[in-house]
Amino acid sequence: MLRRSALRSISLAAASLLAVPAWAADTIKVGVLHSLSGTMAISETVLKDTVLMAIDEINAKGGVLGKKLEPVVVDPASNWPLFAEKAKQLISQDKVAVVFGCWTSVSRKSVLPVFESTNSLLFYPVQYEGEELSKNVFYTGAAPNQQAIPAVEYLMSKDGGGAKRFVLLGTDYVYPRTTNKILRAFLKTKGIGEADILEEYTPFGHSDYQSIIAKIKKFAAEGKKTAVVSTINGDSNVPFYKELGNQGLKATDVPVVAFSVGEEELRGVDTKPLVGHLAAWNYFMSLKNPANEAFTKKWATYAKAKNIAGHKDKPLTNDPMEATYIGVHMWAQAVAKAKSTETDKVIAAMAGQTFTAPSGITSKMDEKNHHLHKSVFIGEVKADGQFNVVWKTPGPVQADPWSDYIPENKGKKNEPEKK
Repeated sequence: MLRRSALRSISLAAASLLAVPAWAADTIKVGVLHSLSGTMAISETVLKDTVLMAIDEINAKGGVLGKKLEPVVVDPASNWPLFAEKAKQLISQDKVAVVFGCWTSVSRKSVLPVFESTNSLLFYPVQYEGEELSKNVFYTGAAPNQQAIPAVEYLMSKDGGGAKRFVLLGTDYVYPRTTNKILRAFLKTKGIGEADILEEYTPFGHSDYQSIIAKIKKFAAEGKKTAVVSTINGDSNVPFYKELGNQGLKATDVPVVAFSVGEEELRGVDTKPLVGHLAAWNYFMSLKNPANEAFTKKWATYAKAKNIAGHKDKPLTNDPMEATYIGVHMWAQAVAKAKSTETDKVIAAMAGQTFTAPSGITSKMDEKNHHLHKSVFIGEVKADGQFNVVWKTPGPVQADPWSDYIPENKGKKNEPEKK
């Protein structure tokens, strides 16, 4: 009888061990939700690799809470509904503690109900249109006042060419349309009339920019100094910039400032005809400081070791990579501080987290609004595809997600609602 009871106890103990997922014992699962195929793969694939590099760094130092981080990578394939399905998979099936992912605002909007309904965490690493503050999202990219508004102010300044007419050109989805709504309202406060604003949109994956570049040239020929604000996303940037060069639209005539074009997007473009065109970001690879030197060296070594296509021979870093890298490390710091991966505890521990950013500043997570304080840089395209910084803010800028230029934002609080 005693023997039977002992055997039964051993069997129950073994069963209970089998009932516990293997990862719970010695790893913490981390979700990676970036398009590795489709129109956004040109921009997002490298962010997946950046997450993996940061995880390797953290694991090399012992992991978090005595456990190694285990990445779970999925490919939502530039398919916005599929982002939501893959997010559900990561959270419900794979039991990840956090997800790093999305690029477009439409993909973020797609997954938002999933993260909010499950009280899970998403770290979103790309500039966006603002007008959103979710308890379950940390926005490590720029809000409009950390990129779009400073860029247009620069274009209107003497140093930026003194533009009086603007072409607002973007991919047809929420980020470009909302950002341009904010910019229209801002331009109006500066005395720019409707007749001096041309707004154009193209679908994702658009490749024929002949007629649009011709329209821009015609608009610019009507007298006043003209500039283009580009919110084109994904692989459409390659044919856009090629056509810009084909039609000889030089920066000295009509400067283009881009919000979604960095070193990676210019990789496949002959940049010699594009010299002097602009991009506004919170980081450039060409920044000279010890933190960036260390970051670019780490990336070059990692890309070579992992045989990453394109980067093993020509390693490039860019703004969303920096924002991703900061996010992974800040999350790990918050987990260590909270002594838990539980969402609400990590959210509380994220407030005020700091990290020495490759941009050269001590990056800080705002205590209330889930956005990083970020410096703003405007860079000119160089012949080698890098950027020469021509303007920057004196220091980090606090995010203002609810743009004051949109009347309906009056009275909205810059902190997430408690749900």
